[in-house]
Amino acid sequence: MRKAFAFVLSMLLAPPALAQDKPAARDSAAIQKCIETRGGEKWESCIGLISKPCMDRPQTRSPADVVACLSREQTVWNNILNETHRRLRVKLYDEQQVKLRDMQRARIVAREKTCAFYWDYFQGSMAVPMSASCDNREIGRRALFLLGFLNDAEGK
Repeated sequence: MRKAFAFVLSMLLAPPALAQDKPAARDSAAIQKCIETRGGEKWESCIGLISKPCMDRPQTRSPADVVACLSREQTVWNNILNETHRRLRVKLYDEQQVKLRDMQRARIVAREKTCAFYWDYFQGSMAVPMSASCDNREIGRRALFLLGFLNDAEGK
């Protein structure tokens, strides 16, 4: 029973496949502009730039609406994370590439366990958007973390 419920919960949390493929151009541009105009210490203030105004709209009422807002932003952060990882990887020596891969794999597991704990703790309908918020925040943080290394490797 618990496994079946976990599967249903994972399906609720997962945005549609097409929505994850490519973020909206204006969402990407807004987050990219935020990153460019803030110093590295203030980058984390860019997390929530898309999802918060979306969640604050009067028509955003249900947990599913909140998850949709968070998924919209998470698509941008996933895109930034993947592109940053790709660009950073080619700038590293072989041994560093292996360590980057291992670090990323460990971080994925840690994010999944961390964000799933909302369900374990709260076990209610609000655990779904809380977990989605956690995913968005953690993916954004990871993207920014790697971006710091990429900027250094590129001499920025």
